[in-house]
Amino acid sequence: MSKKVRHVLGISGGKDSAALAIYMKQRYPQLDMEYYYCDTGKELDATYELIAKLENYLGKKIINLNGAEGSTEDPFDHFYHLYGGYLPSSNARWCTRKLKLEPFEAFVGDDPVVSYVGIRGDEDREGYISRKANIQSVFPFRKNIWSEDVIAKALKNDNISAVSEAYSFLFGDNLDKRTYELIQQPVSARFTVQQKLQLLLDRGIKEFNAVVFELLKLTRYPLALEQSFPLLDNEDNLNRDDIFRILRDSGVGVPDYYEKKAFEVDGKKGEYARSRSGCYFCFFQQKIEWVWLYEQHPDMFAKAMEYENGKEGFTWSQTESLEELIQPERIAAIKKEYLNRNSKTKISSPYLLDILDDEESEGCAACFI
Repeated sequence: MSKKVRHVLGISGGKDSAALAIYMKQRYPQLDMEYYYCDTGKELDATYELIAKLENYLGKKIINLNGAEGSTEDPFDHFYHLYGGYLPSSNARWCTRKLKLEPFEAFVGDDPVVSYVGIRGDEDREGYISRKANIQSVFPFRKNIWSEDVIAKALKNDNISAVSEAYSFLFGDNLDKRTYELIQQPVSARFTVQQKLQLLLDRGIKEFNAVVFELLKLTRYPLALEQSFPLLDNEDNLNRDDIFRILRDSGVGVPDYYEKKAFEVDGKKGEYARSRSGCYFCFFQQKIEWVWLYEQHPDMFAKAMEYENGKEGFTWSQTESLEELIQPERIAAIKKEYLNRNSKTKISSPYLLDILDDEESEGCAACFI
């Protein structure tokens, strides 16, 4: 007897995963969704407040996955001391591995799992994809709900006949000439997988999803065990504004750290906020976000400085220490540089994130989605 497929959704504390939880509850209540978050012990208070609001809205417990279960320390400090006081960095992300990925994979075990990921339709990234065969990621906010590995298998040239047969089987005489031509056209340097994918989606998202689902039945992916999948009819392609609308309309609201705060430098006024969820001392933060933390949450900034002082030569930022960063002249320079970038950016969002567009896509998807 085959195992039941589990449907799981991770809450990072960020806007996208929170909106996805709401979206799935509203659109697909028939799915028995399991919600979880990986607690580092170093989140902003707004993260925990968001989780509490989501639990109330969802009517379901969001399971806390603790990577250091049984330790007398919170998860981050447990591994920080275990690694001899070495701070995590972009080149050594032990925090992501130990506090996020390993607890998640232990949580799902060997069960067949569909993991729902909140990457939006206006983002050009894939996010965390587990290499375990029993975990399959899907992306409800995108026109293409399937992961790169699924698309690569479905649209490889050796699979052209299988794709053609699936379209014919499902749609028969309704298969138009142009779609048939696209199916038959092999992928090449001049006609990439992404180009073929987009053209087929343009011919019909629901139809393409149905074909992929049919092909999955011949694989070991978790969805091969399902008789049906409600997201096959999903034609949504949501952007950042849609995410904020979902959060506001649901009553859950937008996490406080996205709200703009005013500042002034050399007589010029500006606004700043945080671009991401995750630990308050995350090394992926921009300089302006460190300044935001220093001025809005000085107690947390002081704690971040304590970690730098714990081992000589280790800093959160590769270019300077936090002590150097908060010198008055340095803060002024960071703000002025930020305002200069701001002046070159057309602002349409009330939450500042337009300015942080490039940086928002950096980092660990497991933390920030």
